[in-house]
Amino acid sequence: MLRNPGMDGERFAALVEVMQRLLGPDGCPWDRAQTPETMRRFVIEEAFEVVEAIDGGDPAELREELGDLLMQVVFLGELARTRGWFTTGDAIDGIKDKLVRRHPHVFAGASVRDEAEVLERWEAIKRTEKADRGLLDGVPASMPALLRAVAIGEKAARVGYDWPDAEGVRAKIDEELRELDEAPTPEDEARELGDLLFAITSWSRKRGHDPEASLRGALRRFEGRMARVEAEARAQGVALEDLDAEELDVRWERAKALES
Repeated sequence: MLRNPGMDGERFAALVEVMQRLLGPDGCPWDRAQTPETMRRFVIEEAFEVVEAIDGGDPAELREELGDLLMQVVFLGELARTRGWFTTGDAIDGIKDKLVRRHPHVFAGASVRDEAEVLERWEAIKRTEKADRGLLDGVPASMPALLRAVAIGEKAARVGYDWPDAEGVRAKIDEELRELDEAPTPEDEARELGDLLFAITSWSRKRGHDPEASLRGALRRFEGRMARVEAEARAQGVALEDLDAEELDVRWERAKALES
């Protein structure tokens, strides 16, 4: 097995020792009060901060956020050890064995044609390991809805439940828009809106886009324009709520033009 000198066991063991000290009898009262349930929100926050660092393109920030996320892994591993469930080492062994088992084209001499066949074999091996699980059981309900929609669409596509191309999904978007327009009640509107959003994520997937990243980008642009509009208004001593719709639109377009 290849070894990476940048990820030696001694440094990882030192991190585990620090966490064990924090959770020990003479450790940190806050750390000692935590449970896997209380750590849930911190795991989510740190994972999203890693995503933000990736989007920001700053290697130093990514390094820091990966360290914070790794700390959450070690923290949970040590909480599990104190309860007699498993150790962090057990979790490492589990993922190591899984990676080797699900990459026979790398570790067992098998051959694959392309990336698509790699994914097909991964899912096939996974089904043999967890034969009692449904196709969609591995998609966490706690995922952000757009990401979960993409994951569900991908899994369904692997057994044939998918449009042959993006044009078919685009037609489905038009159909869902019509149904949204014709929805007779607020409850029907909410249901049709969900169907429309699901269709949009499917179109994004077929076109090779990440809808979560696309929406984050749109929100960043909106935030940037709003900040420029507010800064201009403050400099002029103007309150935005005192402006009419036409003036607000003029200022918005001016802020939008500054992006380029």
